[in-house]
Amino acid sequence: MRLENRVAIITGGGNGIGKAISQRFALEGAKLTIADLEQDAAKQVASEITETGGNAFAHHTDTSNDQSVREAIQATLTRYGRIDILVNNAAAFVFGNVEQVSKSDWDKVFSVNVIGYANMVRECLPEFRSNGNGVVVNIASVSSFIAQPEFIPYNASKGAVLQLTRCLAMDLAPDNVRVNAICPGAIRTRATDRHIASLGLEPEAAYKDFGKDSLMNRMGKPEEIASGVLFLASDDASFVTGSHVVIDGGATID
Repeated sequence: MRLENRVAIITGGGNGIGKAISQRFALEGAKLTIADLEQDAAKQVASEITETGGNAFAHHTDTSNDQSVREAIQATLTRYGRIDILVNNAAAFVFGNVEQVSKSDWDKVFSVNVIGYANMVRECLPEFRSNGNGVVVNIASVSSFIAQPEFIPYNASKGAVLQLTRCLAMDLAPDNVRVNAICPGAIRTRATDRHIASLGLEPEAAYKDFGKDSLMNRMGKPEEIASGVLFLASDDASFVTGSHVVIDGGATID
């Protein structure tokens, strides 16, 4: 019960990696706000958690919208009275090369993947300061530091997440707020399935192909990312800030 009685907000917590994080945090005793643009998915996860004895509720949240973020924070405070942990996981998946990507594509991917993260931190910060401590875990990607063909907008946004993490860690250390990032590699999620479909690939063949870069010769599972997030959110990582943890089965080892 490493997060017993701690209150966590998990953006994009209704699907994929976010869902796995929500479920793991609940098992570790956290009280959860599952903040997601897809309200039905968030409600389903919250219901599953409460049915098994956990404490969670869903909130319809657009992290790129200031008012929506403020409403999520207020709803959390109304229900739980405090905020201890923020996991920035909500993401927009926009791919293509520089000729294919429109201004609206750029606006979308940065408004969610970068500005949305900053919005959430900004609004949580008064509560962290009131508590005398706080934790932020940003979900970045191996795309933060490697180049991939026709991934320009997504990779650029995830590169920004890594630098955002470092800058926040530096600025917020005087407030005893730790800020770190997780960099997943190829993980089998709904977003991955959509990307595979957009490429016109056969799913099982694509899973094997995407897993070949891993030293373990497979794709990762959302639950394996959740374990890394749990470590960074817990007191086990009390002297860790401004860092990123790569969970990719060794795919980017060189």
